[in-house]
Order: sequence, then C-alpha cells, then structure tokens
Amino acid sequence: MDGIKYAVFADKSIQLLGKNQYTSNIESGSTRTKIKHWVELFFGVKGRRMGSMMGHTMHYKHMIITLQLGYSIPPL
Repeated sequence: MDGIKYAVFADKSIQLLGKNQYTSNIESGSTRTKIKHWVELFFGVKGRRMGSMMGHTMHYKHMIITLQLGYSIPPL
C-alpha cells in the first residue's frame, strides 16, 4: 500500500481499537483521501473519518482511521 508505513501498537492505540479506530504511521506526503482509498481497497472496509497529526519527525504522520459501524480490519 502506497503511503502507509506501519500500524502503531501503543497503549492508547490499543484502547482506540474498542472504538473502531486504527492507528498507523503514513508518509508525510500522503493525503487523507489517498490513505482512505488504500484502506478501503485493501481491507474492504468503509472509512468514516481520517485524522492525522505530524509525528516527531517530518518523515511520517500519525493517522487515526475511524471505520463505519459494522466494519473492522481483521488481524493479520
């Protein structure tokens, strides 16, 4: 998937899984619509909201992806 680096598994991100929110780091040049397209295409889910913030370096952004009700990303 172009733009998504890896999933984040920290205490807060594990708590967000209960709210159907998934956390990942993405490349800094990626847009929300591009990431939403890749997540929906790759996992077969519908994204509701994409929230991002800059990470500690300019090489990546930290993104929280909220899925619509009834959808989930299966564990790999």
